[in-house]
Amino acid sequence: MSEKLRILLTGFGPFPGAPFNPTMPLVKRLTTLRRPAFDDVALTSHIFHVTYAAVDRELPELIATHRPQALLMFGLAGRTWHLRIESRARNAVTTRFPDAGRQHARKGSIEGGADAQMFGPHSEKLLRAALATGIDARLSRDAGSYLCNYLSWRAIEAVNGNNGLYLAQFIHVPPLAHDGTAASGRSQITLEQLVDAGEAMLLELVKLTRQAARA
Repeated sequence: MSEKLRILLTGFGPFPGAPFNPTMPLVKRLTTLRRPAFDDVALTSHIFHVTYAAVDRELPELIATHRPQALLMFGLAGRTWHLRIESRARNAVTTRFPDAGRQHARKGSIEGGADAQMFGPHSEKLLRAALATGIDARLSRDAGSYLCNYLSWRAIEAVNGNNGLYLAQFIHVPPLAHDGTAASGRSQITLEQLVDAGEAMLLELVKLTRQAARA
């Protein structure tokens, strides 16, 4: 490839019940990594407001503007104490809880009659990359029914479109304290550990995206 590989990293802002979202500092740290392996990679980032309207409006704009060849997306799983690599997006959206704009989804599915959409075999490869850093990481088949799952669905749709986007992956992270230490409770994961695992997954995604582009 004669030009830099383009990868877009995304996180989410705070939302009802989660006044601090650790994906914001995580994405910032990952985007500013300075490694020889990233010399020919253009890393850009975006933090979504936690609303369905923001995802619907901003994801297509980001793809059109930055022309990423891969998406690495992060979200907060407030009741999970390990790193979750999501393997699919469910055709489900909650009508019970409003988004950060106080809007409720009008129906319980994203697209009528559709099955779940898979991210692809690269999910397991990113899992192995994360595990190699020593973090507690596991593959997940349930991304929930809130904005993380919704963004996952829209991202897989984008990969299936004709826009130069080869791969997408969504990662759920556990809660953190504001200073980046492990949250009280069962989690022992810190921001530094998330950055290490995120870097490993990003390196693997760079390799896999190059392979997909050559193919």
